[in-house]
Amino acid sequence: MQGLIQRVKHANVVIDNQVVGKIEQGIVLLLGVEKHDDKQTADKLLHKVSNYRIFSDANDKMNLSIKDIEGELLVVSQFTLAANTKKGMRPSFSSAATPSQANELYQYFVAQAKALNLTVATGEFAADMQLSLCNDGPVTFNLAV
Repeated sequence: MQGLIQRVKHANVVIDNQVVGKIEQGIVLLLGVEKHDDKQTADKLLHKVSNYRIFSDANDKMNLSIKDIEGELLVVSQFTLAANTKKGMRPSFSSAATPSQANELYQYFVAQAKALNLTVATGEFAADMQLSLCNDGPVTFNLAV
């Protein structure tokens, strides 16, 4: 399971010209699910996302997590994160989870994030989405578990 996180001032997801998910200060998580992933993998990634210290403290050091600042989380399924790009000029998606497995783990991840009392917004699994964000920093990390 891979999570590309971006520290943002604000972000939103649009489907068919309708905003379906919107956050203010927090994290945008692009979530990629692979064949070998399970609920334990999702739990590990959620622990990392919710506790990763990427927000500035009073001394302008990255010492605060999304929980510390009471930030918001926008979770967007991102099939292409599972791509193998090492060979050739076309990505291979052979390591990606099946749509049903990926959707199950995506929904599980979102439910568990909400259970942590995080303010969570989402896109829509497997939809054609437009994501707009204001990356704060810019600060971007690829988290793998």
